[in-house]
Amino acid sequence: MEQYTQETYHFDFSNEKIQYFHALIKNKNTSSNKEFAIKAYEYVRDNWPYYPYRFSLINEDWRSSELVTNKSGHCIDKVIILIAILRVEKIPARLGLAKVKNHIAVDQIVEKFGSDVLVPHGYIEIYLDNKWVKATPAFNKELCELLNVKVLEFDGENDSIFQEFDQTGSNAFMEYLEDYGTFNEVPLPYMFQLMQEHYPRITTSGITLGSILNLSKL
Repeated sequence: MEQYTQETYHFDFSNEKIQYFHALIKNKNTSSNKEFAIKAYEYVRDNWPYYPYRFSLINEDWRSSELVTNKSGHCIDKVIILIAILRVEKIPARLGLAKVKNHIAVDQIVEKFGSDVLVPHGYIEIYLDNKWVKATPAFNKELCELLNVKVLEFDGENDSIFQEFDQTGSNAFMEYLEDYGTFNEVPLPYMFQLMQEHYPRITTSGITLGSILNLSKL
C-alpha cells in the first residue's frame, strides 16, 4: 500500500505547484481522508475543463507538475493531477486505464478515426476506509450542463466511474468495454500501443512517441 503514497517521476507532488493546490483544497474544511478526497475530486473535475483532442506523447509532459499548468485536460491528465494531490495527504491512489464507448462529445474522434471508442480512458482508484474505490473526474460541471448529463459525483464510498445515460434516461452516454488495470506510473509506451491498435490512422499519419497528437491538425 505504501507505494501508492510515494512520490514518483510522474506523481511529483513535492513540486510547489502541487503543494499549492493541496493547500488550497486542505483549507476547504476537510477533517478526514474521505472529505479531503471528495473535495480534491470535485476541484480537479471542475477546474480543468475536459478536452480529449490533444494527447502528448512526450514523457515529461505527463508529470503532475506540468499538467497543472494546462488550462484543460484529458481524463488521464486530470487523474494524474488528482493522484498527486491525494498523495501529498498520504492517501493511497493509483491510475487506472480502460477502453470506453462514449456516445457524446467525441465528434472529432469519430470524424478522424471513425470510432466512438476512447482508448485509453483514465480513472482513479483511491484507498479509503480499507477499500479501493474508483472515480472519474473527467467531465466538468459546465460540460455536463452543455451535454444535458448529470454531474458525476463522488461520495468516497462507492465507485463513480461513468454517467450511463443523459438526464432524460433514454440516451446512452458512456459504457466501459475493457479494463486494462492499474499503474503506479504513467505507462506512456503502453498507452501509445493501445492507441495504435485501435486507431490505425495514428500509424499512417507518422505519429510517434515524442510527438504531440492533436486531432484538430490531422
